[in-house]
Amino acid sequence: MRKFNITVNGKSYAVEVEEVGAGLGNFTYAPVQNAPAKQPQPSVPKTAASVPQTPAPAPKVLDEAVSGEKITAPMPGTVLDIRVSEGQTVKAGDILLILEAMKMENEIVSPVDGVVKKIHTFGSATVSTGDALATIG
Repeated sequence: MRKFNITVNGKSYAVEVEEVGAGLGNFTYAPVQNAPAKQPQPSVPKTAASVPQTPAPAPKVLDEAVSGEKITAPMPGTVLDIRVSEGQTVKAGDILLILEAMKMENEIVSPVDGVVKKIHTFGSATVSTGDALATIG
């Protein structure tokens, strides 16, 4: 048995490793030097002044000037393919884009007849539930 001290995420662990199959090949290894274990530091309560402030992410803004039926993502996923372009006429049931979610390809179809006024996403974009994908008017 060989004993080692291993540090993982700042915590030190003493481990014992059994050597098996000695003489299995021509290799060398250097034993780890035993480092003193770090003692946990007492926690200091954080105050509002000591917590670094990170800016809030910018909200996703829809093109509000575009009116019509907003097609939103029914689930979080990745846009694999956009099958229509702005200005294209579509009918209810036409495939607008392919959204991959949980390793399944989901066809997002137009709920209405109309013209694609705006595409709010792009290929390989990651979308969340409710994110605007397209507007049909």
